[in-house]
Amino acid sequence: MVTGTATTMSKDPILKVEHLSMRFGGLMAINDFSFEATRGEITALIGPNGAGKTTVFNCITGFYKPTMGMITMRQKGGKEFLLERLPDFEITKRAKVARTFQNIRLFSGLTVLENLLVAQHNALMRASGYTILGLFGFPAYKKASLASIELAKYWLDKASLTDRADDPAGDLPYGAQRRLEIARAMCTQPELLCLDEPAAGLNPRESLALNTLLRDIRTDTGTSILLIEHDMSVVMEISDHVVVLEYGQKISDGNPQFVQNDPKVIAAYLGVEDDEVDEVIAEVEQVAATVGHGTGSTGERP
Repeated sequence: MVTGTATTMSKDPILKVEHLSMRFGGLMAINDFSFEATRGEITALIGPNGAGKTTVFNCITGFYKPTMGMITMRQKGGKEFLLERLPDFEITKRAKVARTFQNIRLFSGLTVLENLLVAQHNALMRASGYTILGLFGFPAYKKASLASIELAKYWLDKASLTDRADDPAGDLPYGAQRRLEIARAMCTQPELLCLDEPAAGLNPRESLALNTLLRDIRTDTGTSILLIEHDMSVVMEISDHVVVLEYGQKISDGNPQFVQNDPKVIAAYLGVEDDEVDEVIAEVEQVAATVGHGTGSTGERP
């Protein structure tokens, strides 16, 4: 018997994706996909290669306009945005959604500190009156400039990069570049942080540093995190909620324990054909029952 929670009942959803579909010509990349991400939690979107995970991210962050469906972002004050109706820059600016990508996109020629200041460009431009107030050194601009430096220093510390602040970002080790990219996204002060495979290419020590940073973001700022990840050790270690895609459709949705033991997920990751899924499910349930009888356990977690 597979135990766990089949679905996460969101008391305060920050993101609701409803009946999302995305077609590219004759290819249906996402088909009637729905899920919710709860405020203050880490939600992982997983699935085999080609399942449609990045396509979902691209719809949420405005790079694609979905063929059908509704994507609702609800801010802390209760204000709601229909993301499928906003251009990508408005999703970042107004809806407070930030994103990183599979491939690192730092300004490698700028210093680590400068990368974090660039992320605050919009706030600094407003404070400068779009250059004129900044040119004459008005107090409002000076105050905003100091605040931007303090915010950058805060995230340098969180990402364990303070000692590299004046180094070119391109000189950082790969794992440090990943953390810098996340810190830069956090300098936009998002309510929802979307991370596309943040652990890709990391060694175990770097993965541990990443896990620590993501937990700190959730705990210290209350920022909700939505991530795509192939590293199951990262997913199962830090996620509160896991959603599984296969061929553009949701096949599982629940807490990490439930998803990890869901026969449909196991079959998907083993590459089992559709007509063999029932056989895999039967085998998993038989093994679970045998283990339960052998240990005198009911199969339920204490």
